[in-house]
Amino acid sequence: MLNKLKSLKNRYEELSALLAQPETMNDQKRYRELAREHAQLSEIVAAYDRYTATVQELADCRAMLSEQHDAEMRELIHAELTALEEAETKLVEELKFMLLPRDPNDERSVIIEIRAGTGGDEAALFGADLLRMYQRYAERHGFKAEFLNENMTEMGGVKEVVLSLSGRGAYSRMKFESGVHRVQRVPETESQGRIHTSAATVAVLPEADDVEVEINPNDLQIDTYRSGGAGGQHVNKTESAIRITHLPTGLVVQCQDERSQHKNKDKAMRVLKSRLLELYQSQAAEAEATNRKSQVGSGDRSERIRTYNFPQNRVTDHRIGLTLYKLEAFMDGDMDELIDALILAERTAQLSGETAEH
Repeated sequence: MLNKLKSLKNRYEELSALLAQPETMNDQKRYRELAREHAQLSEIVAAYDRYTATVQELADCRAMLSEQHDAEMRELIHAELTALEEAETKLVEELKFMLLPRDPNDERSVIIEIRAGTGGDEAALFGADLLRMYQRYAERHGFKAEFLNENMTEMGGVKEVVLSLSGRGAYSRMKFESGVHRVQRVPETESQGRIHTSAATVAVLPEADDVEVEINPNDLQIDTYRSGGAGGQHVNKTESAIRITHLPTGLVVQCQDERSQHKNKDKAMRVLKSRLLELYQSQAAEAEATNRKSQVGSGDRSERIRTYNFPQNRVTDHRIGLTLYKLEAFMDGDMDELIDALILAERTAQLSGETAEH
């Protein structure tokens, strides 16, 4: 493990030097690749530096014990030694987790797609609640939120919304949101006070860099149409909405959020590239190693991942069996306790798999 950590630190220092070179800065593709690798290594190098400092302090402490000291001083040294040994053990465990294979997409920005599922208007309103939850979470973490497409109901519910969250590590925090989200509550329109169950589906895609997914223009069918749905004087007056079909895969992306046809096309292309990146990566992963899939959940949007029960003020994640009784705060973007637990479960499962293989 120590040899691996030393080589990673050497690579980090090498990357720091490369990023400072003018020729690297002039090659934007190479600069982005090196900067991403540098950012991924920064956390583990910082932890390794803390570990080496702790080991040195331990050696100094043990050396002091071999010298002549009075009883009070020896007691202080023993207490310091115990604290340092505990810190060393904790850092070793932390470093083991950090050395596990990382998801190459973790540092990316994300595209989140929310769609109303079963439950009619109530499902659409719940979709709007999820949208607000993710926007509030983005604010807490400094991610920039941008609508790429939104199709809302007259009541303010979500038929379909596509949202990008830009910021380092957005995918590492949001990737566990893919799947079916189920809500149990009394709708405002329910006069008898009965609890209804409805659902919304969420898909989370790592956002593709322009250089990563090359698209042949001849593979695209681009249609324009008039925007539909609720709101805006501009709606239905010009054909600014865009629908792009990628003929080889059959993927269809549409955007009607902007007044400009050109802006809608740019946004639709961002979504298309991210869907293609996810498609290509999932195909490669299946071909190479299905056992590398996260044990927390496949991320399949048909998988029911979470239940939001409003009468009981609870949110339950079914993949790890965790229930929190703080639904109001959770819906306001206070999601970290659950997301941290999901990350820990994934890393623990990975560590068990690594141990079993060795």
